[in-house]
Amino acid sequence: MADHSLPRETEVLVIGAGPGGYVAAIRAAQAGFDVTLVEKDAYGGTCLNVGCIPSKALITATDVAHEATTAEEMGITAEVDVDFAAMTDWKEGVVSRLTGGVEKLCRANGVTLVDGTAAFTDTQQVRVTRQGTTVGTTDFEHAIVATGSRPVELPGFAFDGEEVLSSTHALALDSLPDRLVVIGAGYIGMELSTVFAKLGVDVTVVEALDGVLPGYERDVARVVRRRAESLGVTFRFGERADGWTPTTGGVRVRTQSDDDGQAQYEADRVVVAVGRVPVTGTLDLSAAGVETDERGFVVTDEQARTSTDSIFAVGDVAGEPMLAHRASKEGEVAAAAIAGEDETMSTRAIPAAVFTDPEVATVGLTEAEAADAGLEPVVGRMPMRASGRALTLDETDGFVRVVANGTTGTIVGAQLVCPEASELVAEFALAVETGATLAEVATTVHTHPTLTEAVMEAAASAQGAAIHTVGR
Repeated sequence: MADHSLPRETEVLVIGAGPGGYVAAIRAAQAGFDVTLVEKDAYGGTCLNVGCIPSKALITATDVAHEATTAEEMGITAEVDVDFAAMTDWKEGVVSRLTGGVEKLCRANGVTLVDGTAAFTDTQQVRVTRQGTTVGTTDFEHAIVATGSRPVELPGFAFDGEEVLSSTHALALDSLPDRLVVIGAGYIGMELSTVFAKLGVDVTVVEALDGVLPGYERDVARVVRRRAESLGVTFRFGERADGWTPTTGGVRVRTQSDDDGQAQYEADRVVVAVGRVPVTGTLDLSAAGVETDERGFVVTDEQARTSTDSIFAVGDVAGEPMLAHRASKEGEVAAAAIAGEDETMSTRAIPAAVFTDPEVATVGLTEAEAADAGLEPVVGRMPMRASGRALTLDETDGFVRVVANGTTGTIVGAQLVCPEASELVAEFALAVETGATLAEVATTVHTHPTLTEAVMEAAASAQGAAIHTVGR
């Protein structure tokens, strides 16, 4: 547990111990500052406790079970008994080890840890409460807000943890429903739908738009949709969730379409996964003069500084993209700025990954975005069906695509939908960040047989020099 003693003053105050906050606290402490970290819930934030880590743990476990029962072509036939309660216990063990590690790291670096909720009283002070009781106030020289985000509640779908679930609730289930309605086909909805479908749950996804993964290119999203459908997921596009009523042992979800059509879907539970909003309600930002935008996100500059010079904001609370690794980097940048360094946040090479089946990962610009920027882009593509390693994994859906400046050959972006896309994208992120060219990537010898060869082949394809595919 954290220390309960609240210092009267501190040089750097960090509010929130997620991937942005704890990294900022450690970096500031390493720079020689007296640092106090206030956390109202759990160390590690959403990512470690109810987001990235538990979801990926469940994805890994369900993949093991699914692969064991779908390997007939390899000559393997197996019957698998999934003990979901035991799977959940294993997932919680992973979470516990990581969150405990965060607390130990903070202590080892001399960070003072305080349980409670912090609210600004002015530009140099916060008031901390614990279970509704004021603990005291702390004066600070600099503050870093890292309070993260929470799931969006749809009108008429207030989260109750029983019939109506947020993504947090869905990841904490100790038993499997037979039928599930998931509202939202974004990255959270698709990850959860894939997990439950692989565990034998009858999943129906309701999405107001006309496809999965809004914001991603259609050919990328199409691969994920096809695989989900092959797992038995049913999609209802162009329908908005209108409300729900309880039934005997479950729920009935009502939807409305643009043409005034209505439909109803029965399930044991409904999961609402339509996005996230910043957590700022307890901060009293106005008392510190901190500005927010029309969506409630804290406005920051390239050093994560807010409209109040002494206060910084990092991670989800500071806007899109809501990514743990972005939050961590912003935490480092904020700590550096407090230390008087001139480091700034570069956004041109922040990779993003979706842990669906297959995985999706992107970095930098798409072809359309590069064209809009006047770069006359060239594009190279490597289909996974031409990858020897993908064939040996029996995972040949999808592709690796690279986008480059047609004049200079400099790589400016990539889109991947394939096995281990979340790992492969790192090479492209490095290329974008360092200004590497197609030729440099294509002429670098890659290990055979590996999935990373698809990166090399895509770069070669963009130059019209592909060996294992025809054309670009």
